[in-house]
Amino acid sequence: MKKLCYVIAMIFLYLRCEAQAGKYIQIPAGNYHLGEVSSVENPKRVVHIDSFWISEFELTNAEFEKFILATGYKTLAERYHNAMVFEPGLAEFRWLQDSTAYWRFPNGISRGGIETKMDHPVTCISYKDVLAYCTWADCRLPSFDEWEVAARAGSEGPYFDGFTKENMVDYANVWHGKDHLKADYSDGYLYTSPVGKFKPNPWGLYDIFGNVFEFCTGRLERDGDRSVAHARGGSWWCSKNSCAAFNTVYIGSVHPNASFSNLGFRTVKNSHDSFGSKTGMKVLDSR
Repeated sequence: MKKLCYVIAMIFLYLRCEAQAGKYIQIPAGNYHLGEVSSVENPKRVVHIDSFWISEFELTNAEFEKFILATGYKTLAERYHNAMVFEPGLAEFRWLQDSTAYWRFPNGISRGGIETKMDHPVTCISYKDVLAYCTWADCRLPSFDEWEVAARAGSEGPYFDGFTKENMVDYANVWHGKDHLKADYSDGYLYTSPVGKFKPNPWGLYDIFGNVFEFCTGRLERDGDRSVAHARGGSWWCSKNSCAAFNTVYIGSVHPNASFSNLGFRTVKNSHDSFGSKTGMKVLDSR
């Protein structure tokens, strides 16, 4: 009986992952307000954006597994055993290097794998791994400006309309505790949650804030001549007391070869012509 229940649960999880795969929302071309007056790296400005399609959800373990099975690709964390993971009890902004961690075991083998988390966002992947996936899947990462336009959903402030620091727990998988010394299961998840578990922004994008940081493309003045990758949106580790990155202004930095258990991505396509016949599409009529 237990085995039957497990099989049924796995079928349901597979169907849920399949239902979420390939869903994109069209962001209309237009002029959008971005940045913040007090930000040096992301100042207040108006930009023109061409229309593009962005995925409703962060890429899941199930979707990334298709890439691995089709290509035999090995992530940098598998090759170099250098992934960074977290466990409660560490001092603020401290992470552990776990040689056993990679996307199938994003918090290390001792903390369990993704067998029942195929609908969670893939993590423990590097920027270079993401670029390899995008080449295979015929998609790309959003630029800084594209990500921010989609995240704000027409708002001129640092959050999309309806989101506040007080109600962010309705919209985002974030850390509720005052520090990271004790495990936080306040929302039912210590680490990642299934994609789409929390409320979407007004344009229908889920997990814009929290769950995992999302890789984007772009360069900042602080990068200099270094090779630097960037990510936005905050993660399950972020809280009001630490790493308050769950907004549309902050832009994080990481080495292109680094793999963290709170870092993933969502994808972009330039036109519906590049979608497969089974791809779900939603069109926004206006801002």
